[in-house]
Amino acid sequence: MLPTESFLRAPGTHLRIWAHRGNSSAAPENTAASDEAARRAGAEWIENDVRTTKDGVPVVMHDETVDRTTDGTGPIQSLTAAEVSELDAGSWFAPAFAGQRVPTLAAQLDGLKTRGGNLLLEIKGRHTRASVVRIVQEIQVHRMNGRVFVQSFEPQHLRWVHELASELPLGLLRFALDPDPVAIAKDLELTSYNPSDAALQTRPGILPELHAAGVAVNVWTVDDPDRWDALERAGVDGIITNCPAELAGWNAGRFALVG
Repeated sequence: MLPTESFLRAPGTHLRIWAHRGNSSAAPENTAASDEAARRAGAEWIENDVRTTKDGVPVVMHDETVDRTTDGTGPIQSLTAAEVSELDAGSWFAPAFAGQRVPTLAAQLDGLKTRGGNLLLEIKGRHTRASVVRIVQEIQVHRMNGRVFVQSFEPQHLRWVHELASELPLGLLRFALDPDPVAIAKDLELTSYNPSDAALQTRPGILPELHAAGVAVNVWTVDDPDRWDALERAGVDGIITNCPAELAGWNAGRFALVG
């Protein structure tokens, strides 16, 4: 298990880097290529999204449909895993990435096991308990419990994950702050509360309240160095970013003289 304390940033230490959909500024999002680019950029954690195919296979995909990031069309839930496996998930980004595939969650976990890295897995969109069971089973079969952090916008998804594998750390994503973020964090047994940058700016005083409750705060999706600076000064623990290489360089410069 990954203890909550390991995600709370000590004063004077670098921001944790969560690479959004892999290194999605350098390679097609949510592919093996973007994950490898994130590793090489120095990201501690790689964020990927998981949805389920028509035949119940968890695959790594952000959108509800495959239209934007592949050469296919239609909702991911209307396609079988075999059909999804034939889609080109790279050409839309650049010709050099032609032939990149939509990974299954199993393949993505295999890649992490063999090549290194930790996974911030967002359970994306609508899911039944059965589909969440399948996702958790994949994590357990691959013995990745100690290297996977699960997040979602949906509290029920997190409740199911906790019932199935209480050792997995949980993060609640938010477009806007809850009336009482500390209360919901305690109710869901969260390791982190993950608001948008805009949401946190409406009530920055919630940061010390969450930290006092032992809950980390990771903010999404922030690519502006000026905002990295402001968020670091405010005390956030990590940044979910499309630009992990740049944030790694910023971290190195910011904390070069510390200690």
